[in-house]
Amino acid sequence: MKTTLTVRPLTPELWPALEDLFGEHGASNGCWCMYWRIGSLYRERARSKNRAAFRAIVKRGPPPGLLAFDGELAVGWAQLTPRSDLDRLNRSRMLEGIDDKPVWSLSCFYVRRGHRGKGTVATLIAAAVKEAKRAKAPALEAYPYDKPGVHNHYLGAVSTFAKAGFKEVARRSPTHPVMRHDLKNLRKSAR
Repeated sequence: MKTTLTVRPLTPELWPALEDLFGEHGASNGCWCMYWRIGSLYRERARSKNRAAFRAIVKRGPPPGLLAFDGELAVGWAQLTPRSDLDRLNRSRMLEGIDDKPVWSLSCFYVRRGHRGKGTVATLIAAAVKEAKRAKAPALEAYPYDKPGVHNHYLGAVSTFAKAGFKEVARRSPTHPVMRHDLKNLRKSAR
């Protein structure tokens, strides 16, 4: 039986749900969704500093991503922001911008154990497309990991993005395409 998930933007009121989802260590070895913002520096500083930095981002707003809920339990996370908010991404040779459009980025995911492989990422991607369209972004980008036989839980799979309407627009590395969903031509019903 497939679970019906609800997706909500991460606001300060939902911070406890994110903390519960990420756990004591902050998902991905203490990243707290700071990697695309500060690069590998997140590994060099205390996890508590990453947590505090991300919490400040959430408090300041606008919401830096989406939480998927199964009932009251947060089971998935997607970082969704204007690409301009992600300094490390903007400095990456492999994933550098392909043009000067003010695109949004769907840069990472985290799904609670026991809920992986059940469509949580696809649900978050669909919600992200709607949120980015609502924010009047011209396009939404993603940077999945593409290596046969290897799955990266944090970046998503090329096939999942392709099913959601994303197209590969650049590939400067064999394993990291830049995929984009054109939002200008998205039907009004996606609002």
